[in-house]
Amino acid sequence: MGTVYKVKKEWAEKALITEELYKKWYEKSISDPDGFWGEHATCIEWYKKWDKVLEWDFNKGYHSWFMGGRTNVCYNCVDRHLEKRGDQTAIIWEGD
Repeated sequence: MGTVYKVKKEWAEKALITEELYKKWYEKSISDPDGFWGEHATCIEWYKKWDKVLEWDFNKGYHSWFMGGRTNVCYNCVDRHLEKRGDQTAIIWEGD
């Protein structure tokens, strides 16, 4: 394993989750990926909820997420925020 750096205290205090919550989520993502990702996928808008969260075959390199679901990435990234945040700058500039 590579070098592990401690998170600065001032960064940790502003974080949206704690280290303990991260570890809990990580464990659930491993032990119950359908449940974990199905729960977290509710933070975006879906026109049609998925029929199945994940289908995969590691040996064949195959994976498919949220089969049967329909969403709109542009709507979720920009449009749904217009009512409350439409007067804020969305992107200033992102360089390499």
